[in-house]
Amino acid sequence: MVAEPAWPVKTLPRLFIEERLSLNLIIIPERTQAHYLLSVMRFKMGSHLVLFDNQTGAWLGEVIEADRRKLQIKIIRYLHDKENTPDLWLLTAPIKKGRIDWIYEKACELGVAQITPVITQRTIVDRVNLERLRSHVIEAAEQCGRTALSEVTEPLSLKDLLHNWPSERLLFFADEEGGRPMIEAVSEIGKAHPSAILIGPEGGFTDEERSLIGNIKQAYPVSLGPRILRADTAAIAAITLWMTKAGDWDSQPRAIYNETQNSPV
Repeated sequence: MVAEPAWPVKTLPRLFIEERLSLNLIIIPERTQAHYLLSVMRFKMGSHLVLFDNQTGAWLGEVIEADRRKLQIKIIRYLHDKENTPDLWLLTAPIKKGRIDWIYEKACELGVAQITPVITQRTIVDRVNLERLRSHVIEAAEQCGRTALSEVTEPLSLKDLLHNWPSERLLFFADEEGGRPMIEAVSEIGKAHPSAILIGPEGGFTDEERSLIGNIKQAYPVSLGPRILRADTAAIAAITLWMTKAGDWDSQPRAIYNETQNSPV
C-alpha cells in the first residue's frame, strides 16, 4: 500500500531530477542534493518530497535509505503531468553577474519557455556561464512549483539570431527610442502567436542594429512606459505585460494529487 506523506503534498520540498522518472524508480540524488536533504532539511527514513524531471510531470518520492554516506528515494506515486508552457522566448543581452542571474530566475518563475543570451554591439559582458544560469532556473522551478524548466540556450549574436528568425514567431523588441505601448501591441497582434521579447544591453541598440531588427517583418518596436528602465527591470516588465495579455495567467492552479495514482504512458 502506498504510504501517505506526513504533510500535504503542496508543502513538501521539491527536487529536480535529470533522469526520466517512473513509478517505483529508485533515485540516488547527487552529492549536493543529498547534502541539502540530509543536513538542511533533516530527511530520514520515510520522509517525503516531490520530484520532477521536466519531461513527465511531478511524482511523490519516499526516502528508503538515509545515512551520512547514502540517500535513496523511491518513486511511490504519480502526482500530475507536466505543465503546458506559454510559447514565449526571452532574448536578452548579457549583463553583469547577479543581475543576469535574477533575470533568469524570475523569467522561469513567470513562465518563459526559452531564454537566450544575445550578443550586441554594446554588450559589455563577453562570457556567459550557462551552467550557473541553468542552476538558477532549476532553483526557481523547485521553489515555485513548476514542472517545466525554462530552456537555457547558447549565446547568439544579434545578426545570427535575426538571420535565422522563424517566420511564425512575433518579435517584440524594447526600443529606447519609442514604439507602440507593449500591452496594446500584444493585445492586438500577440495572442495565439509564438512570441519573443528582445531586450538590448544597458547602452541600447545601435542604429545599425535597430535597422537589422526593422528588416524582420514579424518585429514590432514597443515601449515599456514613460520611465527609463534598467535591462533587468525591462525584461521582467515585458514578460509580465505579455503574460497578462497572451500568456496563461488567467489559468487556475492545478490540483497536485492524481487520485488514480496512474503513471503517464
